Amino acid sequence: MGYLPRVVDRQLDRLLSGLPAVALEGPKAVGKTVTARRRVATAVSLDDPAEVTLMREDPQRLDRLEKPLLLDEWQHYPEAWDRVRHSVDEGALAGTYLLAGSSFPKDAPSHSGAGRIVTVRMRPLSLAERQLAPSTVSLREMVAGNATIDGDCPLSLEDYTEEVTSSGFPAIRSLPSHVRADALDAYLRAVLDRDFADAGRPVRRPQTLRSWLAAYAAATSTTASYSVILDAATPGLPDKPSRSTIVAYREVLQRMWLLEELPAWTGSRSLLTAFGQSPKHHLADPALAARLLGATSGSLLRRPDPGSVSIPRDGTLLGALFECLVTLSVRVYSDAFRASVTHLRTQRGDHEVDLIVTGEDGAAVALEVKLGAVPDDRDVRHLLWLRDRLGDDLVDAAVITTGPTAYRRRDGIAVVPLGLLGP
Repeated sequence: MGYLPRVVDRQLDRLLSGLPAVALEGPKAVGKTVTARRRVATAVSLDDPAEVTLMREDPQRLDRLEKPLLLDEWQHYPEAWDRVRHSVDEGALAGTYLLAGSSFPKDAPSHSGAGRIVTVRMRPLSLAERQLAPSTVSLREMVAGNATIDGDCPLSLEDYTEEVTSSGFPAIRSLPSHVRADALDAYLRAVLDRDFADAGRPVRRPQTLRSWLAAYAAATSTTASYSVILDAATPGLPDKPSRSTIVAYREVLQRMWLLEELPAWTGSRSLLTAFGQSPKHHLADPALAARLLGATSGSLLRRPDPGSVSIPRDGTLLGALFECLVTLSVRVYSDAFRASVTHLRTQRGDHEVDLIVTGEDGAAVALEVKLGAVPDDRDVRHLLWLRDRLGDDLVDAAVITTGPTAYRRRDGIAVVPLGLLGP
């Protein structure tokens, strides 16, 4: 499979045209190395012990290497961060350094690099980056208040379900479908058996960690408390992991960019009220959550009758995983124009909005995620409630669906198939 252009490509090109050093961070296998190598003359892989030895024994080697220079997996040699920072202080030109990392190291750099090294987050492939359908609706234009809502989408519920389980990691996604589950299992084993120790937290009971991670996956797209997740992971066990152990699990997984919780929206300049503060739980890729739970595209759907259209099986898992795919995609698109992504839930739980995208000027777009094809009045009630309270600060609102067509309802709420939404 050839290189699939990424939304982050434009961010990198913009930043490297004016900044001497940029750090590209994200989980392993997300495509950082391939994307970064397209922009450099020299690449040094610091997960190679021989390269680390050369860097340590010959500190001036960094200065002699042809630029632009990629320092890949820099977390294996944290001193590289400080050396780049010092080079920036000494007048390095724009576009000189790219650093790529799959975790924040246990031996953190002595200086954050603030003002010297700008960090860019790279996530698994959004749906638009998978090039399955034309992106006819721009999220950037929605936040600007001038989006055109139209287009026909060829994707079906079966297609979206396949995308949930196929993974947004390019190398895994490109594999034949019958071995992707094995590749995802190997990825998770590497995380639990090796990468945790590399990140500074050896795991005494790997099965307990895996059970906790599976329970976390079962809480995808919810605000379940961590005590509830722990109880689900260790049913009937009198000797449960301590709170400090669970906090350490979470911190390491976040440093490895594998947990990416969605923060709660705290209000706008025109609305002051009581909102819940709990984040929504998300893994970096919904395919990881599906694999942890043993879910496949076949198990998530059923056909009531031979030859009929597939529908979700009983339960909410497919809806939660589809919302995770939408959240991943919206985050990728929002990064392109420096917008933030949050969710809203009132403290009493009487109103919820799945995603709120807020631009730099405070203008907001509210998005509800629905697995169905055609939303009804009940599906838009929270969007209408929020629009009444935010007024002009809410420049647009939409339901993201699995349907065939983008259109605007008579009440002004847009209906947008996920396959048509793009940056």
